[in-house]
Amino acid sequence: MGDSREMFRSLRWPFEDGTFPADLGAVVQRTILDGTLPALVVGHSPDGSWYVGDGVSDPNAPGAVVATHIWHAIERNGSIAALAWLAPGHEARREGPGDPWRVERVDLEL
Repeated sequence: MGDSREMFRSLRWPFEDGTFPADLGAVVQRTILDGTLPALVVGHSPDGSWYVGDGVSDPNAPGAVVATHIWHAIERNGSIAALAWLAPGHEARREGPGDPWRVERVDLEL
């Protein structure tokens, strides 16, 4: 991605001004970053880390994800920006681009 800014796995939440900090990192599926598939899952893990998935591909497959600034995913899927309020331990899902995000609490084993 070529972004030389420092990146943090988690930052104090809630975020100032209700927006994602520029230096917040996330685990993002490559299919989202390359524009192959839209973001359909956004999660805020209990440990404060974030993830963005396509909801279709296996994120555990070798090479399927990358740690990058969350803004790279937002550049491809602008509606992610509205999820900065998502509390730790919650996940937002949608059926497709333009559909509303549905939020639910999730139990993640980290």
